[in-house]
Amino acid sequence: MVALGDGRFARASITLRLYRRTRRIRAYLRWSKDGETQERYVCEVTHEWRGANLAEAWRRAREQGFLTEEPLPAESKASSRAVRANMQANRGRDTGPELALRSLLYAAGLRYRVNTRPLRELRRTADVVFPRERVAVFVDGCFWHGCPEHSRPARANAESWSAKIEGNRARDGDTNARLRSAGWTVLRVWEHDDAGEAARMVTQVVAAAREAVAKDEAASISFRMPT
Repeated sequence: MVALGDGRFARASITLRLYRRTRRIRAYLRWSKDGETQERYVCEVTHEWRGANLAEAWRRAREQGFLTEEPLPAESKASSRAVRANMQANRGRDTGPELALRSLLYAAGLRYRVNTRPLRELRRTADVVFPRERVAVFVDGCFWHGCPEHSRPARANAESWSAKIEGNRARDGDTNARLRSAGWTVLRVWEHDDAGEAARMVTQVVAAAREAVAKDEAASISFRMPT
């Protein structure tokens, strides 16, 4: 973002221009103010690829103080816009990782319920549920569930956020214990896990559970048949 003054901000972009006579590439920062396009020279770039030149231009623009971060809404507890976006991306249902996993499971021929309670009496929902096989799959967001690889402590209201995330982790552990004591298999997948590997794991577990259910049903039928 570029600060316009008076508490206003504009979203900026980088434009690359090749000057054919000199064969030099110059980067310019562009934004709109009151309906008019504004422009500022940033630097020359010399990388072979456009993506690398854009990355260099953005870095130099930040170093020179041309860019700023739009203030957060007063009600936000996040430490930055990036953290806030991360929080929002990890909220709710039908996230990208969930949809990717469900798509692969469906393609593998599996049918399931989504965002439902494995146990009616327990007010906890799983992302993918196989009721007959008693398999519950949770796709955990890195921020809200305290991923050891990608979770980063918030700088603003650090104690409050830490308590919230620890509470979520404790709730996850309690959910696991309650479901397992009721005879369910619990699988947890991080949002950063490879969807293909996760789908293979779930498929294998469901297949094993399905085989066990079939054996139990066959044994029950045999036990009831008259001699």
